[in-house]
Amino acid sequence: MSEPSELTRLVRAWVEKAEHDLTTAEHTLKLGDDCPFDTVCFHAQQCAEKYLKVLLVLHQREFPKTHDLGALARLLPSDVLPKVDTDALLTLNRYPIEARYPGDWEPMSRHDAEEAVEVARKLRAVVRALLPRECLE
Repeated sequence: MSEPSELTRLVRAWVEKAEHDLTTAEHTLKLGDDCPFDTVCFHAQQCAEKYLKVLLVLHQREFPKTHDLGALARLLPSDVLPKVDTDALLTLNRYPIEARYPGDWEPMSRHDAEEAVEVARKLRAVVRALLPRECLE
């Protein structure tokens, strides 16, 4: 068996980080009344962000340091753009800041957290279906 290419190793590393964020979000959501919903929302957004970056890395597209999911999606080739609900995806854009820092905004609810995880799961499934098998091993 041949060694994976540098590109394959890099894609795998991004996939692994995205998976860690989803695992953290899903596990934290199980805490019931003690659940920090903002943490769930943040990690769901991070999972989605990293899966978009997986596609950008795979297609060797440069991307800026940004958490804006719309901006990242616009950098993808049109034939690679994942078929997901863009409006739902963009609901996650508030979480990198609002979930991590105090401010004058509404607290995140269980509903927000569950919805964020669902959006991340859907994007994950679509992106993983677009990846070569060797990037998932």
